[in-house]
Amino acid sequence: MIDTPGRRIYMDAAATSFPKPPGVMKAMSAYANSLGASAGRGAYAEALETGRLISECRARINRLINGQNPNHVIFTLNCSDALNIAIKGLIDPAQKNHAICTEIDHNSILRPLNALHDRGWLEQTRIHISPATGLADPDDIRRAIKPTTRFIAVTHASNVTGTVQAIRQIGAIAREHNIPFIVDAAQSIGHVPLDVQLDNIDLLAAPGHKALLGPLGTGFLYLRPGLEKILQPLKEGGTGSVSESDTQPDFLPDKYEPGSHNAIGIIGLSEGVRWVAEQGVEKLAAHDADLSAIFIDALNGIDTLQWFGPRTVKNRVGVFSVRVEGFSPHDLSAILESHYGLLTRSGIHCAPLAHRAIGTLPAGGATRFSFGPFVSQEDVKFAAESLAEIAGSRLPAHESGQSVRAH
Repeated sequence: MIDTPGRRIYMDAAATSFPKPPGVMKAMSAYANSLGASAGRGAYAEALETGRLISECRARINRLINGQNPNHVIFTLNCSDALNIAIKGLIDPAQKNHAICTEIDHNSILRPLNALHDRGWLEQTRIHISPATGLADPDDIRRAIKPTTRFIAVTHASNVTGTVQAIRQIGAIAREHNIPFIVDAAQSIGHVPLDVQLDNIDLLAAPGHKALLGPLGTGFLYLRPGLEKILQPLKEGGTGSVSESDTQPDFLPDKYEPGSHNAIGIIGLSEGVRWVAEQGVEKLAAHDADLSAIFIDALNGIDTLQWFGPRTVKNRVGVFSVRVEGFSPHDLSAILESHYGLLTRSGIHCAPLAHRAIGTLPAGGATRFSFGPFVSQEDVKFAAESLAEIAGSRLPAHESGQSVRAH
């Protein structure tokens, strides 16, 4: 057995990022110790500075995604919260409504759609994916459009297979038909370049705690200018603005941000976004592709192991679900932790349709490895060697992973 005294290698970045850049905790600590105020609730210096820092986070996110207006970055609890605002805010129960999603989608899309369907407010079409790659055919989405289609919602990168959908092409189809396009960027933002204008995205939902490297309890929804005219808010409350009125403000971001902000979390997120921007998403994407290439070459050499998703680094991020013959997903994760110090996630990963499509749902899903920016090539090689040892197979000698670097 491989000797791993005290080793702990975090490979669950698809759940949340760890570790965070040092600046994240430093900024949160500075707020807690020196400011502590609620933005918009006072004219004293601490409240004004908290407001400035929150605005700075909006501006950083807006630059990262090439948004058109920082005030169209709406802070939310997480990505699921953002998707609920986007999905439910576009549905009028008094009308006939239809929505399009895909089998690869996370429950953050599937469950709001099902809730609306169960109330009799929504008909939905779920586009099939290729079991081999996890890709949805954009032409299938085009064919599914109806006169009552209110939006198209797509998970950009799968948290099961790592598959990256052709959102620019899908967005062009949506724009051609004047249908709002919702993108769940939980597994893509910070991993691959995103441009809401070039990608034809109308509503972009993202968490702050994954590849943007902020704390849990943060996220955002970006609205393309003009969408605020049709997107109804789900909640109302105090905003610190126009307090003389007992109705919700109609300007952004206040229209969708009732209550006091998670200032400490947003300030931490701001530093995570700053770190990502300084590194450059292109550089981070190249690192992710290098790790994926190494892992793919190694996995292909393990006889009793099955893995899912695109077979090259094209159309994928560093998320891999695997199964080893003779081991349940839970048992494999437990062995990886107890014997090798590798931290992975087993199960259905909140994406039952994706697991059904790739054939892993009846067996309880799979064991998932997901890479963050602080995972090294040596870490990935060690993970593959550990899987090979568990599977009772020997790894072939792969030097650089060039065979899977197709673009």
